Amino acid sequence: MTDTLIKVDLNQAATDNEQVHNRWHPDIPMACWVNPGDDFILETYDWTGGAIKNNDDASDVRDVDLSTVHYLSGPVGVKGAQPGDLLIVELLDIGAKQDMLWGFNGFFSKNNGGGFLTDHFPSAQKSIWDFEGMFTKSRHIPGVRFAGLIHPGLIGCLPDHKMLADWNKREQALIDTNPTRVPPLANPPFASTAHMGKMKGEARDLAAATGARTVPPREHGGNCDIKDLSRGSKIFFPVYVDGAGLSVGDLHFSQGDGEITFCGAIEMAGWVHMKVELIKGGMAKYGIKNPIFKPSPIVPTYNNYLIFEGISVDDDGKQHYLDVNLAYKQACLNAINYLTKFGYSPAQGYSLLGSAPVQGHISGVVDIPNACATLWLPTDIFEFDINPSASGPTKFLDGSIDLPIAYDK
Repeated sequence: MTDTLIKVDLNQAATDNEQVHNRWHPDIPMACWVNPGDDFILETYDWTGGAIKNNDDASDVRDVDLSTVHYLSGPVGVKGAQPGDLLIVELLDIGAKQDMLWGFNGFFSKNNGGGFLTDHFPSAQKSIWDFEGMFTKSRHIPGVRFAGLIHPGLIGCLPDHKMLADWNKREQALIDTNPTRVPPLANPPFASTAHMGKMKGEARDLAAATGARTVPPREHGGNCDIKDLSRGSKIFFPVYVDGAGLSVGDLHFSQGDGEITFCGAIEMAGWVHMKVELIKGGMAKYGIKNPIFKPSPIVPTYNNYLIFEGISVDDDGKQHYLDVNLAYKQACLNAINYLTKFGYSPAQGYSLLGSAPVQGHISGVVDIPNACATLWLPTDIFEFDINPSASGPTKFLDGSIDLPIAYDK
């Protein structure tokens, strides 16, 4: 029997669990220890620690305190791991907790986090997804059902003190270029809602004052939201502190490339069965600065796609130079507009692109002035034909069903 080293009770506040943390800091004590070659299971909260409920009210998404996220299980210390090593993490299996066989997708209010298309969707909305074994469907987006590719949105190792200081310095410098921007350019340390695992008292307060927020990916891994880090994948993490300090959370049942809605995959509570190994001195041997990985051999098989293009021209017709971010945004908007012709609301289309196994590609970055990005929408996830034809689109929905919405107070 494989040992479950970290357990979570969904009826217990995440902040009462000393094997969970929501900041990155090298002084956070290890929640448990393993040996190279060990396999073990970690249970996880959903990334908000249970703040979002299975109902038709989006006010919980509107009002969520984003200074508390993400809640991560760990850190797991690996005996013998030293700075400069590579930690090999093999994801043997991943699943949903049996007492929460559902997940959620949401758009944050522009005034509270926003999202990739927040200028087009400034109000909070959400969709609930029910799990049927390996498949999922939503009462808020009828007409689709697809297989999940369950993966951790967030996984990584602890930084050392120098790396942490570099993160805080460079991100604060970015914030200082436009400190009143909504949503902000980055999230600085925020001590009052920091949960530092087993740390207590003055040590906790000192670490919380500089602990890095978990929102972005960084050199150590972190919140990369790579949907192909699923069961059977293998990740090679740089090690920066003795013991490595591996943490994981933010599990997704399914996600489209880019996690464009920010609360953007199908978020869930669950468990990860993993195995760890070490490559001594591996960072120098292989010239590794950021993690590398081998993807899962098991993926949902969808071979029929509609591919939507986007270029570096904004909504007002202004030309931008090789802007891949803008190009992908335009590809997403083109797909959403297409789906409205079948009766989906723009919000339903946006939620679907964040939740379903869509692919995002950088298709061209050399043909000045326009970068070209593409979004690949699998047509087989729909219960009706969405392909273009001479007869035109047939309305599948009549507008009577949409995502719950909560406007700013």
